[in-house]
Amino acid sequence: MTSFPRSPRLLKGALVAYDLPDTTPKVIVFQYNPETLSRSLQAQTSGGEQGRAGPVRFKGAPVETISLEIAIDAADDLEIAQAEAIESGIHSRLAALETLLYPPSSAVLANLESMSLGVLEVIPPMAPFVLFVYGRKRILPVQITSFQITEEAHDVNLNPIRARVSLGLRVLSYSDLLPDHPGHAVFLAHQIAKEALAAKGIVGSLDAVTGNATSLL
Repeated sequence: MTSFPRSPRLLKGALVAYDLPDTTPKVIVFQYNPETLSRSLQAQTSGGEQGRAGPVRFKGAPVETISLEIAIDAADDLEIAQAEAIESGIHSRLAALETLLYPPSSAVLANLESMSLGVLEVIPPMAPFVLFVYGRKRILPVQITSFQITEEAHDVNLNPIRARVSLGLRVLSYSDLLPDHPGHAVFLAHQIAKEALAAKGIVGSLDAVTGNATSLL
């Protein structure tokens, strides 16, 4: 029996990493979209201190943090005897997330070689540029600030087969990135899209809150 042909296709959330300047994406798709997603915004302002009448001004975009929990489960793959799940459980899925926090081993080895040759200044490897993608209206450059894995079940070889990954993300805005960084334009596009959405959620009349068209200013 086929599914209803007009049922919408469920989009999956993902983290997309780039080893700039290489623009080849490394897409880590969430097996299941998180049940909840917490967001916190802290305004970045100046002026308007206590005892002063000066105007409050924006120093930049607000600092936004995102918290979510990703569930990973090998049950479906094990049921169809998928080779990778039988061999390693969900190790590969966890590794894809974990290695976002590791410098590439190739860069580590190259730096070790440089140090052995007497190079005094060794440049630390650059972290990948990461986008948090959660639907077409939410594509954000982020930095992973916290990462916790709870392995809930294992197979007979002690491979994890079910786990929950708690992620803390800090959104990187144009206040954090140089104008020539790709994330600068990505965040600005996000803000422009948000302003367009906000225009649809604003009522231009005071009737609904005061009962008439009285001006408050």
